Amino acid sequence: MPVVVARRFSKLDPPTPFPPLSTPYTILPRHRPSPLYNRPTEGWGTSPNDGSDATFAHNNVLHRNHFRKDWQSRVKTWFDQPGRKQSRRVARQAKAVKAGLRPVDLLRPAVRCPTMRYNTKLRCGRGFTAAELKAAGIPLKKASSIGLTVDHRRRNRSEESLKINKERLEAYQQRLVVFPKKAGKVKKGDTEGAEKSVEGLKKLASAFPVPAGHKQEGSRAITSDELANKGTAYTTLRKARSDQRYAGIRAERQKKKEEEAAKKK
Repeated sequence: MPVVVARRFSKLDPPTPFPPLSTPYTILPRHRPSPLYNRPTEGWGTSPNDGSDATFAHNNVLHRNHFRKDWQSRVKTWFDQPGRKQSRRVARQAKAVKAGLRPVDLLRPAVRCPTMRYNTKLRCGRGFTAAELKAAGIPLKKASSIGLTVDHRRRNRSEESLKINKERLEAYQQRLVVFPKKAGKVKKGDTEGAEKSVEGLKKLASAFPVPAGHKQEGSRAITSDELANKGTAYTTLRKARSDQRYAGIRAERQKKKEEEAAKKK
């Protein structure tokens, strides 16, 4: 702790870092402290670039700025991009040879994109649901053996999605050719004469494209039926919602009226 002395204050004294007291005596340190006195060179709440003591406000993070990492050894380069491109091409060719006459990809369902912004668009999904496979007459365990993907989490929340993927599976089954495990021994589910009549199809995505989700209509004249219906779309939807909400109450009210009318008779 610095030693202090007390002496009388004079106007001729050199300026001090502390303002004079209202009393005729002031307390001064024997040695003037350095601006960086007792300041850590590196640690919590310090920055090597600023010239002022770091302060913190409120319940925020105590920054520990340290810029002495060996960044030269952590630089990521991509100089082998042409080589990787060639490797991927060779891998695709090897996969096609190994697959033989089978397609290299699997058939995917057509699903709606999430959120209100994109739900008018259709895209390929993860897999078919159990309800879609059942509607098309395909057992769940057989699906993966004939080039179909299965998704156990997705649910059919509309008749439209079930219908689209059912038609997609039926179109796939019409063009499906199943080879027997042993040549000449055709079993149930196999295709007779498959070795002679089949032509290899390498991409199912191009053969079974996803249908367009929404067809945008052009401008047209208003019809007489639309002119007769003066209500707006908002009122139509509100009325339908109200009818659905109060259907039970109105049915009960109508039943009471019929019972009262029967008693009066």
